[in-house]
Amino acid sequence: MQGKIALEEHFAIAETLEDSHGYFPERVWQEVKSRVLDIQERRVAEMDRHGIEMMLLSLNAPAVQAIPDPARAAAIARRANDFLAEQVAKRPDRFQGLAALALQDADGATRELERCVKDLGFRGALVNGFSQVGNAETAAYYDLPQYRPFWAMAEKLEAPFYLHPRNPLPRDARIYQGHPWLLGPIWAFGHETAVHALRLMASGLFDAHPRLQIILGHMGENLPFAMWRVDNANAWIENRHGWPAKKRLSDYFHENFYITTSGNFHTPALLNAMLEIGADRIMFSTDWPFENVDHAAIWFDACPISENDRRKIGRDNARRLFRLGN
Repeated sequence: MQGKIALEEHFAIAETLEDSHGYFPERVWQEVKSRVLDIQERRVAEMDRHGIEMMLLSLNAPAVQAIPDPARAAAIARRANDFLAEQVAKRPDRFQGLAALALQDADGATRELERCVKDLGFRGALVNGFSQVGNAETAAYYDLPQYRPFWAMAEKLEAPFYLHPRNPLPRDARIYQGHPWLLGPIWAFGHETAVHALRLMASGLFDAHPRLQIILGHMGENLPFAMWRVDNANAWIENRHGWPAKKRLSDYFHENFYITTSGNFHTPALLNAMLEIGADRIMFSTDWPFENVDHAAIWFDACPISENDRRKIGRDNARRLFRLGN
């Protein structure tokens, strides 16, 4: 399929480059490094070879979210956003931007989101999970009350928010001790992000801000498979669930969430997601440079779905959500 739009596609700046190093064996780091630092050359060639018209670019992980000092985190986010705006300006027909935000300071992140959307022309934000605030052991999740003004601004700006994975803090990762292979994209990324998303759903956030749209990568971080059980576990027990939200959590999943195919190029997973959330809420992505563009594109172009759904997932849903025009 020609004209695909991909929206979990990462870059790094000098200050965040090493954050990606630890996820890869040393023998492949030079390859990953060359990919993540490139925007205008090899990346564009990969896009051209595999029918990708546009990428929405975002900072690598965990980057800003792992800087406990709010002032330094905000400075790095602003530097990354200004750099990204310069890169997008060189080829706005091929690239658009998603803002990095230092949510260590909710008010500052609110102002930066507004700047990025109104002044830099960014299409939304991508944030790498919880933020470490003040010290390395304090994690802030975005269902907390101090983030409500931030969410109000995101809703006002119609700015989609991509909740990208990161590993849990070491104190919260004891179940992985002795099994480091479970960390990162194999398992811990998805589990951590799914719990964060469920916290947002249950908090009442979407009752207060019903037009908010959250994006999850990797075919929904296993949530499409799990939502029935989330709603119906021990359903015979009256008032079994005690969350503040007014509706079933799957209602918010269907109304306030999109998912992407990033890094999960598996047809049964796609079909399950289509049955659960619908083709109108799934979008193509590759997860370049950490996954291969060819793996994503060749799989997607051949997977056994209707051409109408392929077009929706491949480009139309992203164009509508991010207001990219026809």
